[in-house]
Amino acid sequence: GWGMTETMATVTSHSSEDYLNRPTSAGPPVPVADLKIMDESGQNILNMGEVGELWAAGPMIVKGYWNNPEATAATFIDGWVRTGDLARLDEEGFCYIVDRAKDMVIRGGENIYSSEVENILYDHPAVTDAAIIGIPHRTLGEEPAAVVHLAPGTTATEGELQQWVRDRLAAFKVPVRIIFCEDTLPRNANGKIMKRDLKALFED
Repeated sequence: GWGMTETMATVTSHSSEDYLNRPTSAGPPVPVADLKIMDESGQNILNMGEVGELWAAGPMIVKGYWNNPEATAATFIDGWVRTGDLARLDEEGFCYIVDRAKDMVIRGGENIYSSEVENILYDHPAVTDAAIIGIPHRTLGEEPAAVVHLAPGTTATEGELQQWVRDRLAAFKVPVRIIFCEDTLPRNANGKIMKRDLKALFED
């Protein structure tokens, strides 16, 4: 399923045969919730299958942030919450989370969804932790780079993992640099990798 603090957890739920038929989906919205996919401006609803920002509505949506009217006005609009997640909906309303908007890397105008590259890295038998972040580039704006942690007793080189991604994704999505960490990647209390802390690893 899918949810966030601002939705008091569950907005979509996924189980049994539906999950078997759509294992990469977060499921359809629960009966009292509604979902829509909006463009970057927040003014237009996108067509089925298009990737944009996921907005959610329902009785589980909080009214706003405590003592923060500016953030409330930017996030909660006419009963909808702007989730900051990039997603798409299929013909039956099943939701597919693509990435966090702030985690997307834009390389020379091409969108790179970090979760897509991370999932490929996780498929490598030696990789147990992976994070894609954008590093600055003078002409392209930014490029994808990776931080990985390998399973104990395994080995992999930067070139090997780059080729692994290249064999499975478009060339512009291949990390230009890969840094290996001896420890598992830093996470917050919710178990999410703290990518902001990893950017410093690429500052020469």
